[in-house]
Amino acid sequence: MSSVNRIAILGAESSGKSQLAEALANRYQTLWVPEYLREFVETHQRVPQAEEQILIATTQVQRETALALRAKDWLFCDTTPLMTAIYSRHYFSVADAALAQLELSHAYDFTLVTAPDFPWTADGLQRESASVRQRVHEELLDILDQREMPFLLVEGSLQNRLEQVEFALSFLLA
Repeated sequence: MSSVNRIAILGAESSGKSQLAEALANRYQTLWVPEYLREFVETHQRVPQAEEQILIATTQVQRETALALRAKDWLFCDTTPLMTAIYSRHYFSVADAALAQLELSHAYDFTLVTAPDFPWTADGLQRESASVRQRVHEELLDILDQREMPFLLVEGSLQNRLEQVEFALSFLLA
């Protein structure tokens, strides 16, 4: 069993999750788990279909598990099954039973939410619009509040976000 602290980095499209995960891994000299969805889209040259959502989420978790064995103190996870389920409900009106179960069963030591305050940028097939980004962000916050899951909303420039996270993580170590 790994003693690494898994940090979930959640947020809507084009909100700086990957940039933050990579910067935090560099700052703490550890590893980060890139978002598997991005790789899937690049490899298949299309977005996943409804029945492939569980593949996206389980692959993400498998990669977390593998990297946790090599991470030092922290593992920064660029998205989780929760975001896959949110997008599944957004685009397909449902998250299948396996995805819904995975979304609820996967635990992290701390959760960061990236504010949608970066300029929205298109990213091939993976991003839709600034308005969708805002709706997904609000849905995420509602779910976290309903489930009483503590999180830190990080805002501003990458440097500001790093400072906010460093301050919060210092309390996890205490």
